[in-house]
Amino acid sequence: MNTELLGIAGILLATVVLAIPLGHYLAAVYRGDRTWTDFLAPLERGLFRVAGINPAQEMSWQQHLMALLTINLLWFFWAMLVLCTQGSLPLNPDGNASMSPDLAFNTAISFLVNCNLQHYSGEAGLTYLSQIMVIMFLQFVTAATGLAACVVVFNALRERTTDKLGNFYVYFVRSITRVLLPLALVVALVLAFQGTPMTLQGKQPLLTLQGDSVQVSRGPAAAMIGIKQIGTNGGGFFGVNSAHPLENPTYLTNAVENIGIILIPMAMALAFGYYLRRPKLGWMVFGVMMAGYLLLQLPTVYLEMHGYPAISRLGINQSLGSLEGKEMRLGAAASALWAIQTTVTSNGSVNAMHDSLTPLSGMNAMLGMMTNAFFGGVGVGFLNFFVFIIVAVFIAGLMVGRTPELLGRKIEAREMKIALIIALLHPLLILCGTALATYLHAHDAQGLSGWLANPGFHGFSEMLYEYTSSAANNGSGFEGLGDNTPWWNISTGLVLLLARYLPIIGPVAIAGLLARKKYTPESVGTLRTDTTTFGVMIFFVIWIIAALAFFPALALGPLAEHFSLY
Repeated sequence: MNTELLGIAGILLATVVLAIPLGHYLAAVYRGDRTWTDFLAPLERGLFRVAGINPAQEMSWQQHLMALLTINLLWFFWAMLVLCTQGSLPLNPDGNASMSPDLAFNTAISFLVNCNLQHYSGEAGLTYLSQIMVIMFLQFVTAATGLAACVVVFNALRERTTDKLGNFYVYFVRSITRVLLPLALVVALVLAFQGTPMTLQGKQPLLTLQGDSVQVSRGPAAAMIGIKQIGTNGGGFFGVNSAHPLENPTYLTNAVENIGIILIPMAMALAFGYYLRRPKLGWMVFGVMMAGYLLLQLPTVYLEMHGYPAISRLGINQSLGSLEGKEMRLGAAASALWAIQTTVTSNGSVNAMHDSLTPLSGMNAMLGMMTNAFFGGVGVGFLNFFVFIIVAVFIAGLMVGRTPELLGRKIEAREMKIALIIALLHPLLILCGTALATYLHAHDAQGLSGWLANPGFHGFSEMLYEYTSSAANNGSGFEGLGDNTPWWNISTGLVLLLARYLPIIGPVAIAGLLARKKYTPESVGTLRTDTTTFGVMIFFVIWIIAALAFFPALALGPLAEHFSLY
């Protein structure tokens, strides 16, 4: 076990060490400073020329949002077209069928909003053309969309008064060419050299040691898995995601994918301070996020390494931890590390089945998505955190009897209303969705729903987890839930839409409103936002608003299940 703990500690330490220079690099790229990737500038100018875009033309916050929403709408129609017709299109050596309209709707929405909730099994539900032209494509462009929206907020908080906040398309293209593509290429190369398939050939027939003839699925997996992790996307090329031995062949690939999951979210917290040339502010944000992450991560590792108490009473040796639903080659500790890293971000990939986590570990995974502010997805994780900064500044200002200010700009009623609407939207979507699903299941006299393989406390947790994952744009699931039905496909699809775009629109609108206000240099009497004291304030605002709203639901699900073990 000491070796397991050293392994996960090394992965976490390596991620932090890499995030610091990456944070400097991200700030330089988005500020337009000189970087080693400037050789890509001619390619970027060529793309703008072909698209008829003037990269020097700055946009207001409304124009940024219009560009973002318009281009996302076009991607949705493209995804629906391909998914509904994939069975008749090329690059389908295994003869997979087209998707039904409701499943195509859910899949298109899910990958469009960077969630990657999969109500299908990867290798059986998609063709190679769909994997490349829809899934992999959306994993690049939606991650870049989140980064571009985040940079708009960064730009709005600079020390000047303006309504021009850069060019959305410049931020978007640079996010792909200078950030996502290089990092995804590194991860993909590591995976390919470790044994992950990268081919357009169909299933490989194999003869097992015991004489069985099997067909092993393969495909262009390495390339997709690289961007799946780097872009906090998480959709699996294979049905069991990164628990599959071809998607995650070795402990080295497990470590590299773990780093990929959380690297950019960590770096973006630091990039915030470097971009504004206030590094202490970035470290304050990073510290709050890291504290929340560790409060979820440490107990989960402990719980998974000590197993189920009910099984221990049967005299069964659990010295290797709770191994149900886990890969022996990875172990309980590495599975626990992944479970929390994938849920505090909007990644959602898994290297173990979350449905088999001990009850409190499952609760911690849900809390990572319910708070949705401890690192989060690429770009959008900071946008969620920014909402809580606004709320904390307002509360702190009232406590000390001063007009609330953030970086030299007054926080007034309009900004607070937007922030609170966005902060309360998250629990509203999760709890209303869960309540409706619970009611429908409980009043299904004919048993037509057939959703739950596990009734009782755990069945409730499965439904709660599904809506939590959807609202957090995460995509992981408690897979005892039969979710490929019209109800789940459509209801979670609607939650995905609302939970993706409103939390982007709100923070960008707040930032745009603040940028127009008169900038007043900070003085001795100004509430400092780059201090430990303010960091503690934000931390408790997050837990009070985001976490406590879910306590009654958690008490009915994972907490009740936990106490039933005793």
